[in-house]
Amino acid sequence: MELIIRPFRPADAEAAAGVRDVVAPYLVTTPQVMAWRAAEAPAAQRYRMFVAEIAERRTAGSFGPVGDAGRSSHRIVGVAATGLIYESSAPGQAFANLQVLPDVRGQGVGTALLTAAEEYLAGLGAVTVFAWVVAEESSLDFARRRGYRPGRSASFQRLDLAGGALPAVPEVPFGYALRTGADFAADPRPLYQADAEAAADEPGDASADAMGYDDWLAQYWAAPDLDRELTTAVVADGTVVAFSLAHTDGRSRYASGMTGTRRRWRGRGLAKLAKASSLHRARAAGYTEAFTANDTGNGPMLAVNAWFGYRQCATETRYALSLTGE
Repeated sequence: MELIIRPFRPADAEAAAGVRDVVAPYLVTTPQVMAWRAAEAPAAQRYRMFVAEIAERRTAGSFGPVGDAGRSSHRIVGVAATGLIYESSAPGQAFANLQVLPDVRGQGVGTALLTAAEEYLAGLGAVTVFAWVVAEESSLDFARRRGYRPGRSASFQRLDLAGGALPAVPEVPFGYALRTGADFAADPRPLYQADAEAAADEPGDASADAMGYDDWLAQYWAAPDLDRELTTAVVADGTVVAFSLAHTDGRSRYASGMTGTRRRWRGRGLAKLAKASSLHRARAAGYTEAFTANDTGNGPMLAVNAWFGYRQCATETRYALSLTGE
C-alpha cells in the first residue's frame, strides 16, 4: 500500500465527507461544507485539512477496462482538520481532529495524518494541541501512545424525528416572542451577542471567549449548512435572550450547532422553548434524524435533550498534547 499525505483539494470534498460519514455519522457534514470551510475559514484560524490517500494496484481479476490490470487506483481513506483555536483568549492553543476508515487502521494512516497536522501546527507556534478521540479502546490507545492526555468528554446524542415522539412546543411566556434566524438576515448581531455570552460559559478544555463579530459572521453565520429558517431565537424587548442554531445536510439530517441562554434569563426554560420550536419545524420540513452534543458535565442541557428524547450514540474525549514537551 502506497500512502500519500497531502493538503486537501476541492476535488476531495465528496470523498473526505464520505470518510467522516462512515467514521462519525453524528458529525453531520456535506462535501459543500468541507470545501467551503477549507476555502473560507477565518484567516486567524489558519485552518488546513490533510487527506490520506492510498494507491491500490489492480490485479488481473479486478473489475475494470480490458488492459487495466497493473494500474493503480487512488482512494482517500482518512482526513485531518487542523488549525488554531483563535476564539480563545488563551494563546498557543490548536486543534487536530482526524478520521480514518476502519479497513485501513493499524497501517500507519492515522500516525501519518497526525504527524502532518502536528508539524503544521508547530510551524504556526502552537503550544498545545487538542484532539477529539472517540471512546473506542483502539482510538484511545492510539492517542495515549502519541503522548496525548485525556481531558473533558462530550456526549453525542441522536433523536429519531421520523418515528419518535416529540414533546409539544412549550407555551411562549408573556413578553417573549419566537423568531427565526432569517428574521436577522439584515443584522445578525443580536444573535452573535447571545451566542458569544452563552459560549463563554460553556464547559470545556478550551474556552471560546474571544471571538469577534466579523469572525463569527465568517465561521458561523456564513456557513452553507446553517439553516436560518430552522434556527430559532427567543426575543424579549428586542433582545435575543435564548437561541438554538440549526444545521442540516439538506436531505435528512439535522444538527444543533449551539443552544444557549444569556445569563440574566437562565432558569426559565427559554433554551428548551427555542430548541423545541426548531425541532418541530425540522420534522415538518422532512428531516428524519437530529443530532446534538454536550459536554458530559453540562447537566442542564443533557436534561433538556433527554426531555426531547435524545439518546446517546457516541462519546468522545478531548485529548491534549504539549508541543513543547512540558
